[in-house]
Amino acid sequence: MARRNAVPAKKRSPLAATQFPDFEHSLPMLLLKTREVVMERFRPILREFDLTEQQWRAIRALAEVKELDASDLASTSYILAPSLSRILQNLERRKLTKRRTPKRDGRRVMISLTSRGRALYDEVVPHSQQSYAEIAEALGTDKLAELYELLEDVQQRLAQEAN
Repeated sequence: MARRNAVPAKKRSPLAATQFPDFEHSLPMLLLKTREVVMERFRPILREFDLTEQQWRAIRALAEVKELDASDLASTSYILAPSLSRILQNLERRKLTKRRTPKRDGRRVMISLTSRGRALYDEVVPHSQQSYAEIAEALGTDKLAELYELLEDVQQRLAQEAN
């Protein structure tokens, strides 16, 4: 849906970044709108496998390691701890994840995928890879690689500045 007063991205001055942008062109809004457009390609896949975005983020994070401490899983997957607790209850009920308490530290909770969780991950990945391929085709692989680099650079620079 085009806005009457919206200025096409290519016609906006690069100097506009130093000025206070209008709401629609603010960095947070552009990032949110971009996230939504990207997620529209993945949500049907997640629905097909009865997963929420947050559940999938937790499963993806766990798929890359043997197990994670619950607080590390929360920070890795960018899920608030109270939400993660509910998500993990659901995933455990579905026998996709399991938790254990280390003998040496009863306060910690370690989370891992079950074989059923790993199988679900392995089933979803090809569908997700197809969406990534479609995005790469739409943007071009050079543009996509540049986008990854820019986003990582923004994260690193702003995180360093905050510390």
